[in-house]
Amino acid sequence: MPEGADGAAWIAEVLAERAPHALRVMDPFHVIARATEALDAERRASWNRARREAGDAERARALKDSRFALWKNEADLTDRQAAKLAWIAATDPRLHRAWRLKEALRAVFTLARTRPRAALKALDRWIGWARRCRIDTFVDLQRRIRRHYDAIRAALTTCMSNGLIESTNTKTRLIIRRGFGFHTAEAITALAMLTLAGDKPTLPGRQPQTE
Repeated sequence: MPEGADGAAWIAEVLAERAPHALRVMDPFHVIARATEALDAERRASWNRARREAGDAERARALKDSRFALWKNEADLTDRQAAKLAWIAATDPRLHRAWRLKEALRAVFTLARTRPRAALKALDRWIGWARRCRIDTFVDLQRRIRRHYDAIRAALTTCMSNGLIESTNTKTRLIIRRGFGFHTAEAITALAMLTLAGDKPTLPGRQPQTE
């Protein structure tokens, strides 16, 4: 039985105790999120170097404004963001290498949708690249990935994702915020069911339909 999860230790402990035969699958969203965090940490380090060591205020400002160009998927970049990324490639090879590492890891999970065996080999190549990249945040990330290696390989072979659950949780939180002031929890539950589920609860003032 596959079980999608993030890398939290308590999840592994609960699974080991309550579902010892479950296949633990690391959710791709959390893996890519870690890579994005590693990239942003390198962006901040590059900004600090420009601000403190080189004393280049203009360059520091440009790096500070590069966050979204670095975070977004390459295919979704606007012309302005693509130009910003080209500027980074020309002026800051280390930061650009960090971006390439992030994009390469994302590509591993994209490849898994059609060629899971090739994705497994790509993951191993990525780990080797990150181990040698000399960017501390990505060296640390590859160590984390190796700790959760079996769960990440399971994600590549099963293509499981918590995306639908995470989306439902986010929408439910919004519904709860809209429900502030309701006198009972039943009203919020009914609103969530009406909005997110196939179930159609009987609404106040309406009689249930009978066939």
